[in-house]
Amino acid sequence: MPTPYQTHVGSFTRKSTFFWAAVGATVGLANLWQFPYLASLHGGGLFILLYLACLLLVTLPLMVTEAALGRYARHGIVLAMDGLIRSAKRSRLWMAAGRLSILAAFLVLSFTAVFGSIALAYVFFGALGRFSGAGDSEATAILAGLVSDPREYRMFMGWHLFFLLLVVWVSAQGVVKGLERALRVVVPGTLVLMLVLFALAVWYGRIDGAVSQILAMHPEDLSWGSLKAALFHAFFTLGLGMGVWAILGSYTTPHTRLKRSILAVVLMDTLVAILAGLMIFAMATDGNSFDGERGFSLLFVSMPVTLAQLPASQFVIATVFLMVVLIVWTTSLNLLEPVVGWFREWTGAPRELSVVLIGLAVWLAGLASLLSFNLWAQERVGGATMFRWLELVTGGLLIPLVAILVALFTGWCLTRHLARTMLGAAPGLFAGIWFWVMRLVLPLVVAWIGVQYTVFSLSNLCDSGSTAVWCEQPVTLLSGDRPDPLEEPADAPPSAGPSGDESAGNETVPAAEQSPSTENGSKGNSGEKAPQEDDILYHSV
Repeated sequence: MPTPYQTHVGSFTRKSTFFWAAVGATVGLANLWQFPYLASLHGGGLFILLYLACLLLVTLPLMVTEAALGRYARHGIVLAMDGLIRSAKRSRLWMAAGRLSILAAFLVLSFTAVFGSIALAYVFFGALGRFSGAGDSEATAILAGLVSDPREYRMFMGWHLFFLLLVVWVSAQGVVKGLERALRVVVPGTLVLMLVLFALAVWYGRIDGAVSQILAMHPEDLSWGSLKAALFHAFFTLGLGMGVWAILGSYTTPHTRLKRSILAVVLMDTLVAILAGLMIFAMATDGNSFDGERGFSLLFVSMPVTLAQLPASQFVIATVFLMVVLIVWTTSLNLLEPVVGWFREWTGAPRELSVVLIGLAVWLAGLASLLSFNLWAQERVGGATMFRWLELVTGGLLIPLVAILVALFTGWCLTRHLARTMLGAAPGLFAGIWFWVMRLVLPLVVAWIGVQYTVFSLSNLCDSGSTAVWCEQPVTLLSGDRPDPLEEPADAPPSAGPSGDESAGNETVPAAEQSPSTENGSKGNSGEKAPQEDDILYHSV
């Protein structure tokens, strides 16, 4: 048996595999249920330019750093950090960056799989015609019956297990026979499927309104809040701070042009977000705006209701949610890799056993989130369910902290020679920008994002009736009366919450920052409760 911490984690056989794997890691549900809403709200094409600028100037350097770190060490992020710490003769406390990233990946995967299970169930619901002739109230009742009904939680657990088995089955076959083969087929196939659905949206949808809302320039809608929304979306949707880029970097072939591939991934992610935004707007809306919808409500209520009006609606709905399943599936495969790689390096266990054990642990941990929507919906600590606390810990603490530690360690603890060696051949201008972004810009920006995330989440818990100690003094230290100025129009409709709490309308901020409760009722059916968009972790998928 290999000695612990010396197991070789694996390697891709083709240089283009890194690109497809990275696209699978970055293209997630946020491209479908968050980006089109944000673009339509914050200036259309101007928001897209802001988002692209945030990607290139802030998050791209961190993506390059994490991937270069893994490629340089040929190990996952824990062993990669260990090797650099020894080379630079720095404190072992820096190892926290690697270990916390593995914890973050594990936790995020645990509830990403829950979302995947909902989409998987919807493939079958659509194919069986459950949405035929359905309106908003019927679609909300279907979602509530799957997710929020305490009497049906075992069926929800079954879908959850089914989805994770699909992930574990591929991962257990190895880096080449499993991960590489699957990603090289599934990711391009998903993009082709998205193009087909986009063509369908053009044919049957309201593509003119989508272009006007998402691509046209609306400077009157641009504000400071638009920059904040672009920063949040750029940081939380690229798999940063979870060891994903490090493990993918360690898998690259010697001929892979890492920095060019990462730039191509960033541009592809933006293109997919635009394409998905146009498609979702054309398919899921019946007016000239999203009317406050995103997340669960947009994808699992509005989308099937609108698609049910099309010819061959059963086939169309099943195809749309098959695309959603494939998106979450590839994301989950990438999230599983750093955890499995760490476990193998730590224990020396064979890959099949490692994948099975980690998969079982993910399933058990995911039950905490799954049951938070039904059996444990009323079990709250500090006003929040277990799912909300997992969301807050990962999004507000672990992921920003890992990003900050990696940036500070790379910028301040490594010698210029070692940092340039790790980065590899690069133009002098790029290397200079990268160095100072890692030293100064990224730590400050990410710290601000993490504080905003945490303060707003805690404040919303207070708004929903929490009597926790932090609610004794209103949390107003960042931006006046509210921690975030991105307020939704007063006439935006409420959506159904998992436990029937009552609160004011939603906020137009990243979903991870939003309130876990809404008015007591659902769209057209006050007797049923469904998960709301505010309960969805923004960065997880």
